[in-house]
Amino acid sequence: MERSSREGISAAEPDHTVTVSETSPVVNRSIRWPTIDGPLGLSEDDSLISARRFYKFGFMLLPWLWAVNCFYYWPVLRHSRSFPSLRYYVVRSAIGFTIATVMMFTWALTFAIGGERLFGPVWNKLVMYNVADELGLTGWM
Repeated sequence: MERSSREGISAAEPDHTVTVSETSPVVNRSIRWPTIDGPLGLSEDDSLISARRFYKFGFMLLPWLWAVNCFYYWPVLRHSRSFPSLRYYVVRSAIGFTIATVMMFTWALTFAIGGERLFGPVWNKLVMYNVADELGLTGWM
């Protein structure tokens, strides 16, 4: 084991970390990256700025940005002790996306399943497929 340490690579420890020297082409697996694209992604400082922006812009009726935030920072979401400053925004993005998705599916199913039976005569004012008829836009066909 000492011989391999001097060469730059030590034997793998039980937690599967690999220690490498500065000249070795092997990447140190004990390093945790905040983004899913690993060393090609953003630094921790840039990640914090990006995660904060995605989180805040998600409140502007863009919940898909919360989904992107969760996907891109999946390592932060997956490991509970990694990057606590980033985790604040990523976990809240996951919660916001889940709530927005449940609300959207509830709304869609209410209209798809309930329809006129649920809303009665108000249904004709709620649906959008008869807007062209009401505005006289279909007479030219």
